[in-house]
Amino acid sequence: MPLEFGYWAVRGLGEPSRLLLRYTETEWTDAAVPLTDEGMNSWFQEKKANLGLDFPNLPYLLDGDVKLTQSLAVIRYLGRKFGLSPSEADIAKGDVFEQYLVEVRTALSKAAYSSADKFEELKAGFISKLPVRVEEVAKFIGAGPYALGDKITYVDFLALEYLECVAAFSPEHFESGPVVDYINRMKDLPALKKFYDSEDCTHKSYPFNGPMASCLGGPTSSKS
Repeated sequence: MPLEFGYWAVRGLGEPSRLLLRYTETEWTDAAVPLTDEGMNSWFQEKKANLGLDFPNLPYLLDGDVKLTQSLAVIRYLGRKFGLSPSEADIAKGDVFEQYLVEVRTALSKAAYSSADKFEELKAGFISKLPVRVEEVAKFIGAGPYALGDKITYVDFLALEYLECVAAFSPEHFESGPVVDYINRMKDLPALKKFYDSEDCTHKSYPFNGPMASCLGGPTSSKS
C-alpha cells in the first residue's frame, strides 16, 4: 500500500515533505484536502478521528503501521526512511538550520495571516530583516552544494520550500546571489525538475498560504 501524505491543498507546512517524496520518486498518495466546505467537512467530520493518529492533525503521514502528525516529525521520519538524514557529524548543524528556517517561515506566516490593519506594519518589519537573513543563509550554505555540504538531506527540502516562499513574498531580495543559486540548484535536481516542468505540477494550483491570508493565498508559478 503506497505511503499516504495528507495536508490541505496548499503548500504551507506540507510542501517540504511533498518535495522530498517527489525527489525520492517513491510511490505515494497526495491526500490533499480542498479548502472548500465539502473538503473541510470531509476532514473534520469523517477522516480526522478515524485514521488512528495519536494527535489528529494536518499534515499526517501513513506508512504501514507508522502513523504520524506534526510537520517536522513527518519530514524527519522521511529523512530517516530514505537515507536523507544528516550525518552524525552534521546532526546538530542540521537541527540549527531546520529551526532557523521554521523561525523565518513562522515570522512570514505571522505577517501573511495578520488582519488587514496590521499587515503592512508586519510586512515591513519582516522585510527589514531580510538582508541579514539572506546573508546568514548564504554564509551557512557556503560552497554547498547543499545546506550541509555534499550530502543532500531532508533539511534541503525545508530550505527549498521556505526560501522560495520568502522569495515570492519579497522578490527584490532574491534577484541573484548564492541563495538564489542554491534554490535553482535544488529545483534542477532531475526528479524535482521533472515535477516543476510537468503539466501536473501542483504549484500551479496550490498556493503558499490558505485563502484567508493577506498575501500568497492564490496560485503561484512553479518558476522563481
